[in-house]
Amino acid sequence: MTTGPPRAGRPGRSTAGTDALRAPGLLLGLGLGGFVDGILLHELLNWHHMLSSWYPLTSPRRVRINMVGDGLFHALCWLLVVAGIVLLVRAMPRPEPAVGRRIFGWTVAGWGLFNIIEGIIDHFILRVHHVHPQSHRLAYDVGFLALGAVLTVAGWALARRAPHRPKRAR
Repeated sequence: MTTGPPRAGRPGRSTAGTDALRAPGLLLGLGLGGFVDGILLHELLNWHHMLSSWYPLTSPRRVRINMVGDGLFHALCWLLVVAGIVLLVRAMPRPEPAVGRRIFGWTVAGWGLFNIIEGIIDHFILRVHHVHPQSHRLAYDVGFLALGAVLTVAGWALARRAPHRPKRAR
């Protein structure tokens, strides 16, 4: 599938396709690179946090400030990845709204499956943590599983409802 004339020396390659992938690729790289930094350096190795030079970890209040900073950083990374995926779908040679709906649906279903699997294993089997460890923790844990079930069913329905285009013979 080419979207323009082939480049010299690379038959079947398109400069238009390369240009169309630049923005989604850069956004995905920015977001995923941020996740690697945050997960590896902030959380696993605990080398630094987003605001640790401004607020050294010398008190519970400063630890909380750094946790919020890390959370905001991860939220930004998530938004970059979502934007990259949206642009990637739009950069397809023949963008079809159904493809975006199917990807979105399966993504929502995957999020729901994460909640169900993580909730059962971590909250009930291993008991490594609870959604909210204060009062009513069972209600929060069950609510987390229920949200996972709703997301899974809704995502599956959305993905399956999106019209499929028959494959063309090549």
